[in-house]
Amino acid sequence: MRLTEQQVRSLYGQDVQDRSGAKIGSVAQVWADAAGEPTWVSVKTGMMGQHEHMAPLTGAGVSEGKVTVPYDKATVKSAPTVEAGTEQPLGSDRLAQLYRHYQLQQQERPPQRMPGSPELTRSEERLRVGTESEPAGTARLSKQVVTENVHTTVPIEHDEVRVIREPITDANRGEIRPDIRDEQREMELRAERPVVGKEQVPVERVRLAKDEIVEEQPIDEQVRRERIDVDVPESARRRG
Repeated sequence: MRLTEQQVRSLYGQDVQDRSGAKIGSVAQVWADAAGEPTWVSVKTGMMGQHEHMAPLTGAGVSEGKVTVPYDKATVKSAPTVEAGTEQPLGSDRLAQLYRHYQLQQQERPPQRMPGSPELTRSEERLRVGTESEPAGTARLSKQVVTENVHTTVPIEHDEVRVIREPITDANRGEIRPDIRDEQREMELRAERPVVGKEQVPVERVRLAKDEIVEEQPIDEQVRRERIDVDVPESARRRG
């Protein structure tokens, strides 16, 4: 596969699909032969791990940002692997495994890893806001005995004496016999007095309950982010 330097650099990150069009992964690294032509790529399949599967560019096609290899997905995903981000050339043992796996004729000189497109990774801080619970005081119920004055009234009865005089007339004089002597009559008198008693009566129940109140709390914080400035000579800038 003969590609320009710009095309080789553009391979990095392109989707890799099998001969049926099924996506296998993306190009992570590129190796070239002695003449500088790209011959192998490592494919990052998206699985968590430190290894990438190798795939040959022999018979592969590059179009519309995709690399199509003339093999099925299972063949590529079962191919020998290399460590992610390795700077080492492919060893003879690993090359022999690759050529056997893909049933290709082995070259005399091992391919060399080609440098990828220069890049910087821009990072930034993200604010993560959450909540945590902490003590905010203690609510207590306590009961104390206090004394207060109570003013009220109560009705009371008592006997009062009044004198009734009835004159004796000719009509009833014959019924009463005169009897002049010292004599005394008595009448028992009664009077009520206030009596105070006390009783204990439950009047109410008092308990504590709590409600969870949600309110918006304003937060002001600073986060850092990186800015990448590009410095390209005027003569090398792309026109249009």
